[in-house]
Amino acid sequence: MYLIGQLAKHCGVSSDTLRFYEKNGLLVPAGRSESGYRLYSEGDLSRIHFILRAKAIGLSLDEIRELLDIRLEASQHSCAEVKAITLAKLDEVDRKMAELARIRNALKKINDACCGHVDDDASHCSILEALGDEDAEDAK
Repeated sequence: MYLIGQLAKHCGVSSDTLRFYEKNGLLVPAGRSESGYRLYSEGDLSRIHFILRAKAIGLSLDEIRELLDIRLEASQHSCAEVKAITLAKLDEVDRKMAELARIRNALKKINDACCGHVDDDASHCSILEALGDEDAEDAK
């Protein structure tokens, strides 16, 4: 059994992180010591590693909670249910990447059009003009 500080150190996180996971229903201590300290098991250690790996690939706390629930009763669920969660996340990432690519292209276009001279005042800056132009498609 681990005390919260020991578990935190073993997992490379803070005790506050473990308390946060508890507060959000991702972790429940295995018990308490006679003096009231939280006690954690090897299963809790495994659970924290699962949570950390899931966070590392961008899953939200809700998605992690859902996967943990499925993992707890794996025989009652299908691989398709798990895959649906990661597929939805993959779709979300693809949408965000497309949006970031659009933003990057628009920024590059207006940045490339600007002379960027230190000696020129900004009263005729093409970036300011592009951002102020209500008809500009790329700035939307």
